[in-house]
Amino acid sequence: MYDRILVPTDGSSEVERALEYGFDLARAHDATARVLYVVNAASYGGLPMETAWEGISDALRDEGRAAVQRAREVAPDDVTVETEVLEGAPSRIIVDQAVAGDCDLIVMGTHGRGGIDRLLLGSVTERVVRNAPVPVLTVHVDPPERDDAAERQLAAE
Repeated sequence: MYDRILVPTDGSSEVERALEYGFDLARAHDATARVLYVVNAASYGGLPMETAWEGISDALRDEGRAAVQRAREVAPDDVTVETEVLEGAPSRIIVDQAVAGDCDLIVMGTHGRGGIDRLLLGSVTERVVRNAPVPVLTVHVDPPERDDAAERQLAAE
């Protein structure tokens, strides 16, 4: 069913849960897992002008290389893993790479932001879901917040 699975990472330890899902699916389908880190240079536009862009760009690329290397380290030995670090708007690059890489599925984490955080920060995952021409499996990577009212409602049912 799946031959190539795209698994974007932001390098956070929480996203390793999404990597695990992607690797498990790759193993089950004898597919290649393609791990992608996107350097989002636009998010650093507010830095002072005297900040050396070359130094920032190098640091961000180093962060990306470390993230995909970490993905390789946690990948099972029996899963073929390809990695890439690119620069641009994350959601656009992810969708473009899914098409260019002939991927059958995108597996990515969602941090579960809501309300004003989501409004202000946007959601890379949401934009990918809306624009990807292939299925997107989202993995909630934050520990669920406890909602006492919801738990009481479930217990009453």
